[in-house]
Amino acid sequence: MKNELILGNIKNGLIVSCQALKDEPLHSPLIMSKMALAAYKGGAVGIRANTVADILKIREQVDLPIIGIIKNEYKNSKIYITPTLKEVEELIRADADIIAFDATLRKRPDNTTIREIIMHIHKAGKLAMADISDYREGKNAFELGADLVSTTLSGYTDYSPKCDCPDFELISRLSKTIRIPVIAEGRIVSPQDAVKCFKNGAYSVIVGSAITRPQEITKRFTNAIQDFDEIILKKTAR
Repeated sequence: MKNELILGNIKNGLIVSCQALKDEPLHSPLIMSKMALAAYKGGAVGIRANTVADILKIREQVDLPIIGIIKNEYKNSKIYITPTLKEVEELIRADADIIAFDATLRKRPDNTTIREIIMHIHKAGKLAMADISDYREGKNAFELGADLVSTTLSGYTDYSPKCDCPDFELISRLSKTIRIPVIAEGRIVSPQDAVKCFKNGAYSVIVGSAITRPQEITKRFTNAIQDFDEIILKKTAR
């Protein structure tokens, strides 16, 4: 897909993150491809996927823009979303339409700069999505040439605000001050959250755990029930 067409296709739509970590029961390229197909049938305009194997299998099932990432942990850095040029190159070969990477200001494992990451992505003709955690990082990524910024990492760095809800303030501030699409991602657990993200200026919304991770969905229900049970027990103990 041409980049302009990709951006047009995802505008004002829902992107579904189809990922399962190695210790989760759904960890499988085949299962993630079926998850992506279900998302497509439900109206998703794009897919965010982790690993080359998942991207290739998802491509067999749906003709949607794919945001590719590779999560990889390195001992010398806290960055793990597409942390080095090695992962970027793998995503280019997998033909991900958009390559997302950690664009926080933390030290990278291979000491590459954000500018170098973006330039490498652009050289391959791909769109570069900067996953950021605060306003400073979003503005920096824009100034360095990123095509999109995503609020993915808000709340996941030591210096970004901790909250159980989406970072509406960050979405709003970025959308008013930078001239590239601002993608809302992180702790969007309901359709109402998604709509509020759009009201705050989001170009698109990415939802993952609330749709594609049954373990996390189940936990929310069981935790709520447990809290309710504890309230009842306290009342009956009086």
